[in-house]
Amino acid sequence: MSVAFTPEALADLSPGPQLLVALDIDGTILGHDNTMSDAVIAAVGDVAASGTHVVLATGRSLQAVTPVLAHLGLATGWAVCSNGAVTVRLDPELAGGYEISDVATFDPEPTLRLLREHAPDALFAVEDLGRGFKVTAPFPMGELTGEVRVVDFDELCAAPASRLTLRAPDLGADDFHDLVERSGLHGVSYAVGWTAWLDIAPEGISKASALEVVRQRLEVPEGSTLAAGDGRNDIEMLGWAGVGVAMGGADADTLAAADVHTGPVEEDGLVPILRAVLHGGHG
Repeated sequence: MSVAFTPEALADLSPGPQLLVALDIDGTILGHDNTMSDAVIAAVGDVAASGTHVVLATGRSLQAVTPVLAHLGLATGWAVCSNGAVTVRLDPELAGGYEISDVATFDPEPTLRLLREHAPDALFAVEDLGRGFKVTAPFPMGELTGEVRVVDFDELCAAPASRLTLRAPDLGADDFHDLVERSGLHGVSYAVGWTAWLDIAPEGISKASALEVVRQRLEVPEGSTLAAGDGRNDIEMLGWAGVGVAMGGADADTLAAADVHTGPVEEDGLVPILRAVLHGGHG
C-alpha cells in the first residue's frame, strides 16, 4: 500500500555502491517548464558523490538525455533512454562521453500500418538513434530533439526501430489505451507519455527491464534499489524498485504502483527523498 513519504520509509536503504537510484527526468528532475532547481542538482550530486549509482531512466532519446546528464554533473555510470530501448555507459574518456551498450529494436511496419489505419490523422515518428527522428510530418517546435527529417511513410516503415511515437493531440490517455486495444497491437510494449503521445517499444522492453540489466552489471543486491517517477511509463520501474516513489501530480495508476508518494516537481519533491537516502532514512 502506498504511503505519504516519511524518512523512515527509506530506512532499509543505505547510500554507497550497493545502492542504485533510478530517476525519471521530466516531471521528476525537470519541471514542466523544462527547468531544474539548484536544490535538485545539489541533492542528485550529493547522492552520486556518496558512491550510490544514480541512473537516469527516461523516455527521452539519447541526444535529449546528454544535456541533462551534463547539467547534473553525471559523467560516469549508466543511463537508460527511450523507455528502456537504449542503454548507455558513461565515461568521460570516451568520445562524446558515452558508448551505447544495449539497443533493442523491432520491425515497426506492422505497428505503423495498424495505427495509421485506426488513427489516420496522427503524426508518426521513428527514433533515428543518436541523430534524431524520422517523421511523417513536422512535430510542434521543440517536441523532438536532434535532426528531424520528414520522410514518406514507406521509408518510416523500412528500418528496425528502437522506438515509435504517435502524436495525436485530440486523444487523451484513455483514448490511447482504447486505440491499442482496438488496433490489436501485439509483439510490442507501449507507454502513454504526455496526453498527446503514445510510445511503442520492442516487446518486453521498459525502463524496468533495462534497469535490471544495469543492476546486475553493477552487482547491486536485488531490492537495494529506489526509483522515482511521475508517469505511466514509470509504472514498471516503480514496481521493479525496492522502493518506488511517485511524484505529486502523478496519475492514479502511477500513484498506485509506488510504495511512497512525495511532493510534485514544482515543490522539489525529489529532494527530501534523496536527502533521506543520504541519511539512511533519518531525514
